[in-house]
Amino acid sequence: MSFTALSAKQSLALIQQLVSEGFIVDPASAKGRLLKAAATLFRDKGFERTTVRELAKEVGILSGSLFHHYASKQEILRNVMEQTVLLNTALMELSLSQNHSIEDKLHALIMCELQAILIDTGAEMAVLVYEWRSLNPENQAKVLTLRDNYERLWLDILDSAYQEEIVTITPSILRRLLTGAISWSINWYNLQGELSLDELAQMTLSLALNNKNKGLSTWL
Repeated sequence: MSFTALSAKQSLALIQQLVSEGFIVDPASAKGRLLKAAATLFRDKGFERTTVRELAKEVGILSGSLFHHYASKQEILRNVMEQTVLLNTALMELSLSQNHSIEDKLHALIMCELQAILIDTGAEMAVLVYEWRSLNPENQAKVLTLRDNYERLWLDILDSAYQEEIVTITPSILRRLLTGAISWSINWYNLQGELSLDELAQMTLSLALNNKNKGLSTWL
């Protein structure tokens, strides 16, 4: 096994490419700063309880100026979700491309998701989970298509791992187990603690591998 993690330089270059191609907004731009502030407020207060005035104040603009960037608070919510899924899908695809074995690819997916939740887009990922019902039906459909693409990367790798008996738990169930373990880490993991993110990713991977799950799969 020769897992290769994305470097900060590679991640930054990918973000710049996505910005230049129009897939995401520049995080340093007014629109990008607004989405970041909105994600934090929506996570902490909830979408419905967050006011336009609070959003504007957070980025230092007048309430009316907010609508020069986005037509409504609903559009801001959709963009928070869309931008997050697009970015993290692209990061996972890049990481998958530089890892070759199925086990290394699974390691790559785990590392990318931990990085997204614990460091880069934690507020945005929380909004995806907890504010889903705040999207109107049209916007739910748009975000769902992107989310399905994200999940397909996971399920394709897990299916290959299952076929090769690298894992012995049904892919759809294993994905749910890994989602729970990775998502819950936000509640206990300390970035300044003794456990590095690399070590956490390796431990999470070990939970999924065949030699760590003997006996469990017979129940599933």
